[in-house]
Amino acid sequence: MDRDELAAWLRLTLTPGVGNSSARKLLAAFGLPQAVFEQSASALAQVLSSPQVSALRSMPPELEALLATTWGDSGYPQALLNLEDPPLLLYLLGSAEFTPNSAEEPINQAQIAPNNIASHTIDPSRSLAVVGSRNPTPQGAANAQRFAKAMAQEGLTIVSGLALGVDGAAHAGALEGAETQASGLTVAVVGTGLDRVYPKAHRDLAHRIAKRGLLVSEYPLGTPPLMANFPKRNRLIAGLSNGTLVVEAALKSGSLITARLTSEQGKEVFAIPGSIHAAQSRGCHALIKQGAKLVESAQDILEELRWPLSLQTTSNSIASGALSTSATGVFDSNSLLLEALGFDPVGLDALQARCGLNTSDLQAQLMGLELDGLVARLPGGLFQRQAPA
Repeated sequence: MDRDELAAWLRLTLTPGVGNSSARKLLAAFGLPQAVFEQSASALAQVLSSPQVSALRSMPPELEALLATTWGDSGYPQALLNLEDPPLLLYLLGSAEFTPNSAEEPINQAQIAPNNIASHTIDPSRSLAVVGSRNPTPQGAANAQRFAKAMAQEGLTIVSGLALGVDGAAHAGALEGAETQASGLTVAVVGTGLDRVYPKAHRDLAHRIAKRGLLVSEYPLGTPPLMANFPKRNRLIAGLSNGTLVVEAALKSGSLITARLTSEQGKEVFAIPGSIHAAQSRGCHALIKQGAKLVESAQDILEELRWPLSLQTTSNSIASGALSTSATGVFDSNSLLLEALGFDPVGLDALQARCGLNTSDLQAQLMGLELDGLVARLPGGLFQRQAPA
């Protein structure tokens, strides 16, 4: 069965209001599903009710590219078959597909080119999961985006869960990195049906991923965002990756589930350290104590995965180290305040005690540093120094 035929079958069976009985009538009247969708509204009205005709003809255009893969398909990710409970069926939406399991069944580019589907292939052995807090610090979100961008520029696929916070930043970074790299992609494993974007704030991001990667779900269309589905999908994030990077996570974060599953699958877990005073760093520190590799740069991960490094990565390590104090005049004039800030969140009173500035001068300098992107204002009246872009 070619991709167009499979897509037509999925569209027919997933159309709301068109059950098995109505579908059989359509097939009897017009033949295969592809022929059904070539019919006019008046022809369909001879078989279906008016609401059914409307539903059949109004599937969102982006879902016309919806595909599915099952255990027996060559395109089903082989890595997932090693799970205790691999999905029987995966719904896929995007411009990529998983690397065929058998070299004897090559991708037929003649079939897929007209719909611009599967112009890229995704190999889980060349993928990295990037996960973390839904409420990261500004530095945590920036780290997720920078690491993902650097990895995508090296040709790795970034896998995450489309959630708020670190997930979204990782997808965005991968898309940015993939702009100049033919093989860098991103995969979003979601806990809803592919016709539901959750959170809604990531609707545009999901559309961008569909154009430059893949959206994956084990849940049929119409599945709402149920709380139990999100921890369950973490096994797929781990399964579709060769390792997992945890950027920021509290001790009870769902990201630690992904990290545990990654470790149980015999793959590497990486964690970015943070402040000993920050709750969002405690999950990462716990992972490091348990044997996760502490990383300060994208290069650390690439070397561990034995991925060949480009000159760009070797010379431009993505590190959360100290800021240069000589890059601009702004850095020089505020170097003492930046040094007093450090990288831990700090309150105004504590900062004033460290640097000795009066309140008005301190607030003025902090505002200037914030506008320059060197300092972030956190909830609770706290400030935090930002690592360089």
